[in-house]
Amino acid sequence: MATMNLTKENFKAVVHKKGIVLIDWWASWCGPCRAFAPIYERVSEKHPDVVFGKIDTEAERELAGAFEIRSIPTLMIIRDGVLLFNQPGMLPERAIEDLLGQVEKLDMEEVKTSADQPAAAAAQA
Repeated sequence: MATMNLTKENFKAVVHKKGIVLIDWWASWCGPCRAFAPIYERVSEKHPDVVFGKIDTEAERELAGAFEIRSIPTLMIIRDGVLLFNQPGMLPERAIEDLLGQVEKLDMEEVKTSADQPAAAAAQA
């Protein structure tokens, strides 16, 4: 699957559905972003079952602000609406492949349960 542009208009619909979504936060003036783009595109072509989104931080300032993007490129991975990875900087192709493998193996029911436990404990306190 080729990459798709994410905007504030389609963001929620894409990231809140079931499945894996990678997000590349970038800008056209950013040299590392331009260097990372072909790597990201190559990985996207190997994984047609995964959504590879790109968010132009210049065009989507409100979205970038909501996610406190301070450094680009930043890569995020969301699965089933849960943010699992958020890191600024370029990653090599192999590292992205490894991350995808780890995310695919996760038991999301367990992830969601463990994520809810601190909130439940805080609510009872």
